[in-house]
Amino acid sequence: MNIPATINNDQAKRDHSVFEADIEGQAMNLQYLKRIAGWVKPHKQAAIISIVLVLFASALAVLLPVLLSRVVVDGILMDTPNALIPDFGLLALTQWVSKLGGISEVSAACCIYAIFILICHTLYHFHRVKLASVVLFSLRDMRQDLFAHMELRPSSFYDRVAIGRVMTRITNDVQALIELLMGLGALIGQFVPFFIALFVMFAINAELTLYLLGAIPLFVMVTYFFRQATRKVYRLIRNTVSQLNQNLQENLSGMQVVQLSNRENFNLNVYEGINNGNRKHEFHAVNLESTYGAFMDNMVNLALAVIIWVGGGAALQESVSLGSVILFTYFIDMFIQPIRVLGHQYNILFRAMASAERIFQALDWDESVDEPVKPVELRQRTAGEIEFKNLSFSYDDELPVLKDISLKIAAGEKLAVVGPTGSGKSTLIRLLGRFYNFQRGTIFLDGVDLLDLDSKDLRQRIGVVMQDFHIFSGTILDNITLGNPNISDERGIEAARAVNADNFIESLPESYQTELVERGQNLSQGQRQLLAFARVLAADPEILVLDEATASIDTETEEIIQSALKTIMKGRTSILIAHRLKTIQEADRILVLKNGRVKEIGTHDQLMANKDVYYTLSQLQFQDVSI
Repeated sequence: MNIPATINNDQAKRDHSVFEADIEGQAMNLQYLKRIAGWVKPHKQAAIISIVLVLFASALAVLLPVLLSRVVVDGILMDTPNALIPDFGLLALTQWVSKLGGISEVSAACCIYAIFILICHTLYHFHRVKLASVVLFSLRDMRQDLFAHMELRPSSFYDRVAIGRVMTRITNDVQALIELLMGLGALIGQFVPFFIALFVMFAINAELTLYLLGAIPLFVMVTYFFRQATRKVYRLIRNTVSQLNQNLQENLSGMQVVQLSNRENFNLNVYEGINNGNRKHEFHAVNLESTYGAFMDNMVNLALAVIIWVGGGAALQESVSLGSVILFTYFIDMFIQPIRVLGHQYNILFRAMASAERIFQALDWDESVDEPVKPVELRQRTAGEIEFKNLSFSYDDELPVLKDISLKIAAGEKLAVVGPTGSGKSTLIRLLGRFYNFQRGTIFLDGVDLLDLDSKDLRQRIGVVMQDFHIFSGTILDNITLGNPNISDERGIEAARAVNADNFIESLPESYQTELVERGQNLSQGQRQLLAFARVLAADPEILVLDEATASIDTETEEIIQSALKTIMKGRTSILIAHRLKTIQEADRILVLKNGRVKEIGTHDQLMANKDVYYTLSQLQFQDVSI
């Protein structure tokens, strides 16, 4: 695994807007290529094999026209072999095969040609296969490293960065690097024949070679200006495609609202406008590509005319052989094709550099929750005593959310937390799970400072059930056990039965093996909540947190859930953030937060007698309103 470099600039660490910025074409950055090579290094043996294969294939690709021109035309048909012009031993090989097989020299040359073609294409095939394996394995490792790195970023990071931007880096940007590395491999396959052919041409006729080389600067210049123009067009195409996808996702995901508000025609007109813009840019790109292709084809024909004119005249004067002229006509394509491929790789290169910058920007992002160098190991089973001491916290270092919170929760106690919107209820729970670094104060678990604990160890001791319960792809049983090797299938089923979830699960066609669709939409809200309780009970944490877990269910389902709650809260320290009066009344104590401060704490009867914030909230049926 590559170990990412760290960010030296602390300000850059906080500037999450860089994830929202569009990075288009970037200049060649050798440092990026060097870092990419770090993922290629474990597969260097396959890379070397690929290079060796393409070298042999390229050499054969050059020998094929030499065989036709120098051996067949000059040596056999014209019977004017010239020992001063190299044929790389092909004439002697042809004569040997002719004698060995008792066939004519032309037939022998045809046999050699067929064998060379077969070997050449076989080598090219295995070269491409090896190259693809190197690229795909290398970037598979990069994608895994990137995914693993982004999994470790804290909640504070994802509060400020759009998930779609992170997904783009792991998917689209890595895909752009696949195109880059495959393109570099293709360039090797094109330029090796170019230089071998150049050597052969100079050996045969330096004058004709210089005529042909004179056209190359023109080809390069035209290709450069063309790619500059297409680069701008393709950027516009990518932007309009992104707009199309965004508009499509937005309208399809909100289809019920679209139909209820009769926005179909309006949305269609908006989509049509974006689509027409995309069509215009695509058509412009087609025109440019067609013009470039026609120009290059004409230039090839012009170069061919020059070879025939100059070379034909020399052949008539017998200063150059006819086979040499024919050989030059074959080599024209070997000269032009690398320039075409290089031009095609030009845009890919600059897009890949932009993608590499985005990828390494993500890999170098070292924002994380502080972890102790030598963490304290908790007992196998903690008591679950929690203490907040002078705790203050702000998400943006400016507006405080929690202010000097001090509170002690006894082991096994059930504490309800209530308060108006923005009072800091959910923030208190997030800090208990160490999802954020808090600025001032401490939190203790069984007398141990949370900052001295490994966050993974701590989170294994806390079970959280939220109103928006997340469903993963897979079966119902998979969503209970979560792939935890310490939770057997039998334990997961037992947990589901304990919270009364087995009634609806066993009524499904495939029971616990029922596949859940995206976000568990084939389950009701109440069923998803029961599944969440089963998940927590199977994990068997010492601390239970219910973050408005019963806020969106009907009264009938709540009775089932209340029974499940009694089961999972038994013997556990429980923190209940709830709006339902029944859930709150059953708590041992009630904490009332307002504006990030502890306003009241006590039993239901005590707080009702105070006739303060809690009393007002209870009169409003604990709906989330600002006071």
